Amino acid sequence: MIRLLAEIYKNDMKSSGEDLLSAIIPLMKLLSLTVMGLVLAHPKTQIIPRATFKLLSKLVFALFLPCLIFTELGESITFDSVAQWWFIPVNVLISTFIGCLLGFLVVLICRPPPQYKRFTIIMTAFGNTGNLCIAIVGSVCHTSNSPFGSHCHSRGISYVSFAQWVAVILVYTLVYHMMEPPMEYYEVVDEGNELDACEIVEEGNQNRNQTEERRADNDMSRPLLVEAEWPGIEEKETEHCKTPFIARIFKSISSRSVTTFPDLDINGETGGNSPKSIRCLAEPRMVRKIRIVAEQTPIQHILQPPTLASLLAIIVGMVPQLKSFVFGNDAPLSFLTDSLEILGGAMVPSVMLILGGMLAEGPNDSKLGLRTTIGIIMARLLVLPLLGIGVVSLASKLNFLVPGDAMYRFVLLLQYTTPSAILLGAIASLRSYAVSEASALLFWQHVFALFSLSLYIVVYFKLLPYL
Repeated sequence: MIRLLAEIYKNDMKSSGEDLLSAIIPLMKLLSLTVMGLVLAHPKTQIIPRATFKLLSKLVFALFLPCLIFTELGESITFDSVAQWWFIPVNVLISTFIGCLLGFLVVLICRPPPQYKRFTIIMTAFGNTGNLCIAIVGSVCHTSNSPFGSHCHSRGISYVSFAQWVAVILVYTLVYHMMEPPMEYYEVVDEGNELDACEIVEEGNQNRNQTEERRADNDMSRPLLVEAEWPGIEEKETEHCKTPFIARIFKSISSRSVTTFPDLDINGETGGNSPKSIRCLAEPRMVRKIRIVAEQTPIQHILQPPTLASLLAIIVGMVPQLKSFVFGNDAPLSFLTDSLEILGGAMVPSVMLILGGMLAEGPNDSKLGLRTTIGIIMARLLVLPLLGIGVVSLASKLNFLVPGDAMYRFVLLLQYTTPSAILLGAIASLRSYAVSEASALLFWQHVFALFSLSLYIVVYFKLLPYL
């Protein structure tokens, strides 16, 4: 990476005025939309009520974004392109792994409160690889002097959409479990009382009614940021989502024999004749723990409208007969794809207006600490993009990337540059862990991202000819 920067410096690239504007103008467009949303939702103006932004976020989630993904990804993808684009999802995994390492360094250097160590790592590691990347790509391609040539928009949206399924799987599996309340700081659990795995499940079933009662109270106080990328989150709560379930499962029965457990069914029913009860007694301890944790993983939430649109687009695009039937001017269903394309066009402005509405609420109180907050912002928005340049440069030298495709490289670099995923705020609310801290940190990250994104887009525009 250092050699690459030295080469650019030696060649004295044309930069200044015109090149600087070509990189800044796309972000200025997005900033204008965000400011409009901020003004409309600001508590002092109240031009548009908060409930309207919540409805708009549901439209984006359930309609605009799936339409955009299906029309752009389905038309661009082929069987051969899937083989060429393999590094896009791999890059998401690499950026997440590097982010985890940076988050661990932030923990060592900034020393956050003990209960927020895992939170610090998560917020540093998992970036916004979806809506914000789509908005940036759409704005860049809407510029007259875009450096990405023809079909800029369709290729950019396709690359971003192709990466989303990996990020979604990570969020609903790894992040979901990492965001559970820490065992030692969970106020309800008695640390001296070990419970059997089956008893923990039974206890959760008894608390189900209390969870339902809390939903109505929390709905009005829940920040708009929490529901921006996961509308209707209150309907996804389960009896264990707000408890340190994994910690209790793996802490329990550690010193007990497999044959000493009471005859309890997984649903709390007693009696040794129940098949589930027999299964719970017969399984080895570790296998039982892993099975119960797997059953409590909300893997079903992965199949949300945007993910389903991505899968459907990949299937249609990879089958030539289906693709010719759906896409193209002479396709029998061209009227339908044209309608979906019109709806997809509303996605970018809607997302930026929602972002403005979120920022209008201001930052929440946070116990994370100023030093840790600054550390996460620096690691996520400044250090990680530099490391991303090195990763993409190395991948280019190893011929992992699509030859001569500047947009492909731009999307890969963009995955290292965005602030933490807004969806992390929804997961924090779902797990009842660091909700205010997530809201405050996401607010400040998106404020500073206006400057860091401007800086790195300029840098990326200069680097693309050399990658």
